[in-house]
Amino acid sequence: TGLSTGQRVVTVQKGPLYRTEGSHVTLWCKVSGYQGPAEQNFQWSIYLPSAPEREVQIVSTVDPSFPYAIYTQRVRSRGIYVERVQGDAVLLHITELQDRDAGEYECHTPNTDERYFGSYSAKTKLSVIADTLSASMAPQVLTRAEGEAVELTCEVSKSTAQHTHLSVGWYCLQGAGKSHAEEVLTLSKDFVLRPGPSYAQRFLVGDVRLNKVGNTTYKLSIKELEPSDQGQLYCEAAEWIQDPDETWKDISRKQTGRTSLAVTSQGRDLSVDITAAESSLSEGDSLQLNCMVGGQRSSSRHFQVLWLLNGVEVARLDPHGVLIWKEEYEERAKLRQLQAFKHSNTIYILTIHEVGLKDNGMYRCSASEVKTPGDLHSIQTKLSSGIQVDVKPIGYRMHLSVSTSTPQVVAGDALVLLCEVQGATSPVSVEWWHLPLWHPGPQVPVATMSQDGTLRLGSTYQDNRTRGSLQLEKAGSGTFTLVIPNTLDESDGGQYGCKATEWSRGQSWTKEGETTVTVSSMAGLGLHAMLRSRIATVRYGQSFELICQVSANYTLKEVPVSVRWLFQPSLPTSQFQELVQVFPSGIVAWGSAQPRFQEKAQLLRTATSFRLHIHSAVAADEGTFQCEVEVWRRNTLPLGQPAATTRSNAVGIKVVLPESKLRVAMKESSVEIAGGADTAIECRIVFAPNNSQFAVTWYLLPPPPADENPLQIIRADYSSILEYGAEFSSPVQKSRFLSQRVSSTVFWLQILSANVRDQGRYYCVVEEWLWLVDGWYKLGEGASGRTALKFKLPGEQRELQLEKINRNISVREGEEVTLPCLLQGARLPGTHLSASWFREKSGHPRPLLTLHCDGAIDYPWESLAGRLHLHRPTAGNFSLTLRSVEKGDAGMYHCQVQEWQQQSEGKGWALQASARSGYIQLTTVLP
Repeated sequence: TGLSTGQRVVTVQKGPLYRTEGSHVTLWCKVSGYQGPAEQNFQWSIYLPSAPEREVQIVSTVDPSFPYAIYTQRVRSRGIYVERVQGDAVLLHITELQDRDAGEYECHTPNTDERYFGSYSAKTKLSVIADTLSASMAPQVLTRAEGEAVELTCEVSKSTAQHTHLSVGWYCLQGAGKSHAEEVLTLSKDFVLRPGPSYAQRFLVGDVRLNKVGNTTYKLSIKELEPSDQGQLYCEAAEWIQDPDETWKDISRKQTGRTSLAVTSQGRDLSVDITAAESSLSEGDSLQLNCMVGGQRSSSRHFQVLWLLNGVEVARLDPHGVLIWKEEYEERAKLRQLQAFKHSNTIYILTIHEVGLKDNGMYRCSASEVKTPGDLHSIQTKLSSGIQVDVKPIGYRMHLSVSTSTPQVVAGDALVLLCEVQGATSPVSVEWWHLPLWHPGPQVPVATMSQDGTLRLGSTYQDNRTRGSLQLEKAGSGTFTLVIPNTLDESDGGQYGCKATEWSRGQSWTKEGETTVTVSSMAGLGLHAMLRSRIATVRYGQSFELICQVSANYTLKEVPVSVRWLFQPSLPTSQFQELVQVFPSGIVAWGSAQPRFQEKAQLLRTATSFRLHIHSAVAADEGTFQCEVEVWRRNTLPLGQPAATTRSNAVGIKVVLPESKLRVAMKESSVEIAGGADTAIECRIVFAPNNSQFAVTWYLLPPPPADENPLQIIRADYSSILEYGAEFSSPVQKSRFLSQRVSSTVFWLQILSANVRDQGRYYCVVEEWLWLVDGWYKLGEGASGRTALKFKLPGEQRELQLEKINRNISVREGEEVTLPCLLQGARLPGTHLSASWFREKSGHPRPLLTLHCDGAIDYPWESLAGRLHLHRPTAGNFSLTLRSVEKGDAGMYHCQVQEWQQQSEGKGWALQASARSGYIQLTTVLP
């Protein structure tokens, strides 16, 4: 570029060039834009790979002494020479290329210009490669009769590293001197079959063929031998390489040995055959029929050929090739829809363009031989066999199949649908539709691709925020793919159909197919969570771990998953509370109900499990744990309602507190006192840690016939807060029963003014309490031995005469009833009486009312005080009247009377005698 007139330019053949060792090589060089004589001189040099900077002179057109010594002999013997093509262009010839000839060649033109201006030399690179081409054929001597067939095979191979092509040809040496080789058939380097001139007609009709039947094997087939085929047959192979200037150069040629073929002549005959390139056609296709006339020396004989359809003449060709159409075909021939001609003396062709249904039928051709072209009498006539031509309407060849690579998916997965259309010869449009399986109705349009490739989506699928951006593509000549990136739910399952329409000349033909897809809800695909712990009972301060194992019929790591951990404290009225939730994004939200877990819990996740690790367990951590797992559809942001939720089984964790070392004295004892005296019951701790606190509860086991269920008297907790039992909660009882801590290990129950009703066995229950981080916890308890409380009566005891009769009394609800208690006989002078009424409840006699010897009345149950009345018409009558009887008043009643005598001044009252009445069974009935 940029050259001006008079600027010299030397051009050499573009490299790099690859040539085989031993071959004849030429390199061209030309000069332009020069001044001086029309005939320019050229000098060739080489730069060897071993010394790329050193010039080695080879040959010159002007200086015989130009070659270096290593080339002098080859130049003199014309092993290397320069051929002048014209005054300013030459060819460098190397007649037998040697391995040492590889290198960079320079072409130089001596200056003939007035001044130096331009380029005077140019270079190109030549590489010498090994000749690996091989061609072989076993030599044979064959004799065949005229009309018979012959087959010959040739083995051709190469192993050149460079990209090269092969050409393989067959030749026949004929004549006395056998110097002229006639080309039979060649497979060119461009993979094109090229017959020799003498074999062109026979190649067209398929009588001469060349096939590659293996990696290295080529086979020549001659179907009907003619006398002209005899001679010496051989195979020639050539290896071709494409030079940088994009021209192809044969770098090696090899010939095989020769096979001698002799063809013996047969008698004169005539054969007529008819062939068709395609006999099953669609409307609008073209039909070509070939009529082949064979016989000895057929090229010098004269034939008249007729074309017949269903036995009726269509057209005829006379020996001169003049065409005559039958009348009903003349109009179509004028429109060039019909053509018939004589291709050669043995091949006649009939072509019908745009065949229709009327062209269906059996086609034949007939050949009549005449002596001369104008002779009306035929020597012989032969009729070919028939070819049935079947013309089908457009679209009949079109076949359609619909399939899917995703027949069963989970909501959120993609659907991939395939519609394959075969046999269509015209443009095709495709329409996809959907019919839900469980909600049958009209077909829902999904997407349409017109024959020009325009895409249109159905209204339900236009919003790409729901199912993603639909993809409808034409993957091949007849393959259409529909991809729905994101299925919503089960309603996206069902039948998907593809309707393909072929369009031609204003008409259309449609084929339809369908396939079924199942879309499963994630909720219905076995989402399941199982919670487990390696240990169910942990020691105080020990760590424990809960494992929430999740399973489903889909891969969990491909869908958004969240887990919520729930905790129910081991309290009677507690509910499950949210500890923490881990969202699919990894965000952790701690619940407010149990904030202590945030400081001591660790959250872990694997592909199929979630773990909650809790450090340093305390008593408040005891309770029941659950995990709740939620999943969302694949390819969907985890917003709104999840696609599936499952809650695991509950796992209970028990926290074992430190072991209690409390020991309480278990020795049994008894105390005997006089009535009205004060006394104390002792409870002693034998061993306990110094940092423990104690709660003490006192119990009374009444004497028989009462049952063995103890009555709680009083409880003093570890903060010294007192709590009285139900039977000891009246003010009088509270003033008489006192709990006292004498020392760190000794507790007393003081009973003031003890009376016979206080008889029984007393004991204490000591509870050990310890402060542990977050509160007081009971570590254990121990019960003491029993202490029996007995009363000493005066030496001269007498028995009170109290009525012992057992009675059954019925009373209507709402009325009143009097329960008798009668003392019989006289009392001692100076004595006072006390009386108490009892009702059996849960096996214990519960005091209802007590009349003390000083005349005071005590009502242990204040709620009954208004309905109880002690009726004393006489001194020995202690009858009890119960007003407004209720259903709950039914039960067993009895009274107890005691006789007391004033001791010396300041000594109080002494019990002299005691008696219990018979039992009264009170039954209530409805009004």
